[in-house]
Parts: sequence; structure tokens; C-alpha cells
Amino acid sequence: MNDDVISLPLLEVDSLTVDYRTRDGDIRAVNNLSFALEKGETLGLVGESGSGKSTLGLSIIQLVPVPGVIVNGHVRIDGVDVVRLSDEEMRAIRGKNVGFVFQDPMTSLNPVKKVGAHFIELIRTHEPNVTEAEALERAQKTLNDVGILPERINDYPHQFSGGMRQRIMIALAIALNPGVVIADEPTTALDVIVQAKILDLLKNLRDTYGMALILITHDLSIVLERCDKIIVMYAGNLVEYATGTELHSHPRHPYTQGLLQSIPNIELAEQKLEAIPGSPPNLLNPPKGCRFWLRCSEAGENCETEEPPIVEVSPGHFVRCFKEADKSERNRKR
Repeated sequence: MNDDVISLPLLEVDSLTVDYRTRDGDIRAVNNLSFALEKGETLGLVGESGSGKSTLGLSIIQLVPVPGVIVNGHVRIDGVDVVRLSDEEMRAIRGKNVGFVFQDPMTSLNPVKKVGAHFIELIRTHEPNVTEAEALERAQKTLNDVGILPERINDYPHQFSGGMRQRIMIALAIALNPGVVIADEPTTALDVIVQAKILDLLKNLRDTYGMALILITHDLSIVLERCDKIIVMYAGNLVEYATGTELHSHPRHPYTQGLLQSIPNIELAEQKLEAIPGSPPNLLNPPKGCRFWLRCSEAGENCETEEPPIVEVSPGHFVRCFKEADKSERNRKR
């Protein structure tokens, strides 16, 4: 009888904690966060600016900027814990196993290098036996896949529009057919028509290449529409984790509910948009207990002094909230 084969997730983040060590003190940007991502899935990371989304994405590829430090946890890509790898070993993983689409393509692309040169450097770094001509041929095919004419491979980055430069960044991220691609705010500074095209492109590439996709954004409406699973982050903490359908239908954390209430709906003529009062906390001196309690209309006394647990309120739906923990406990005792 054959042994059962255990299928590992493409990406597994386990108890990841990241600090920025400044002269004024340590800032906990990501706090004990865990999730897994399977082939063909799209995961959305959503939250306000400063919630830790981009730091989490950069942690996965071990590019947290100085003075950031991973102080605890594991990041496993294809079963390999990359937190334990040397810089040289990690360079072999980036691009090959995991691709990254950075926020600003104009600063990520070298302005004095033609587009083709970017692909040649990437491909031949990981596959030195590939000739320059072969690398260019592969680059042209990849550019064509993202909707850029192959003959534009000899143009410079400044000769492209913002949307086209973003497509080039996506092409570079998928050039080596990685299992996971992370897109950090891929639609920033693009008009709504181009935004939709970029998001459609990412979905089509995910389906075509069979990769897993992480979409980092501050826009909850985007991830609700585009993502299979969603992590809502606040002040470095995961506060809610569920499928897109479940999160839209049954948001449980007060912060998630506030985000949903702030999304305009053109079908509701009398809709009154609600703002979340206050501002995110100063992470150099975060509040005791729940980091959201100062802005929460449902906060109790324990919220002010104790950190709430993460509870599974329904299969696959996790919330960091005392209110939900109390509900789950009452239901369990019935």
C-alpha cells in the first residue's frame, strides 16, 4: 500500500513577527501573523497605511528595509524556510520561486537600461546557461503575455505610460514562472480604467501560469471582488481572516465593519458613508490591550488592558476580538 502524499502549501507564514529598531524604540510592524497560500489562490492583504501590509510582503522575500528585523517566525516557500537562508541563498529564491511587483515601477526599473536588459539580467542570473538571445526571446513572449508589443523590448522605461510600466513589472515578476507572485499596491496612481485592466491581467496570469497571488492594497472593495481569501490588518495585527464572500456577508471585527461602511455604493442613492473615528495608533507607544479599542464603539474594559485572542468563529473565519471570543465561548457551552 502506498503512503499518503502530504501536499505542502506553496507559501506558509508561521508566527511571523517583524520589528523596526529605531533610536526612539522598537516598532512592531507585524505581530505574530500566520497564514498559508495554495496554488491558484489569491490572498488579499488590506488595511490602512502603516498597518504592516507592505512589511509583511517584503518579509516574505527577505527584503525588509533597514532597520527592520524579523525577530520571530518562519516563512516557508515550497517547504523551504527562507528566514534561515543566507543572502546568497535567498537571491536564488527571489524571482525563481516568488516574484514581487513593487509599488512604483518608475523607481524600480533602471532608467538607463532598456527593458530587454532587465529581463536578460534576471533570467541569466538564475539560469546562466541561457544565452542572451534566448533570454530576449523569452522576454518578448512574456511581454506579449502582459499586452506589450514584443518589439518594444528595446525601449527605455520612460518611453512607457504608467500602466505599461506596471505591466513590465508584472512581466518581470512572472518571467521565471514562480509559484507565488506578490503585488504591492499594483494600481497606485493609475486611473480606474487602467486599474481594472491591471487587476484583470493579474487574474488571467494567475490562471494561465497556475501561480498563487498576494494582492496588497488599502482598498477593501478591490480585494472583496478579486480575492479568494482576505487578511485584514490593523497596527501590525491580523484582526480578521476569511474568504472574500464570508467577509463581505458576515464581517465580525469592528474595524472590518467600519471599512465596509466606508465603501461607496452607487446603487444606494441615500447611502450615508461612515468614517472610522480617530487615527491609527503610534506604534512607538501603542495602546495596551487591543490596538483598536480607542476607535472602537464596542470596546469593553478588558479591551483596554488585555490583548484579544484570535478565535475561529466559523470554519476558516478567524477574528481577533473579545466580543467574538465571548460569543464563541457561550455557543460552546450551549
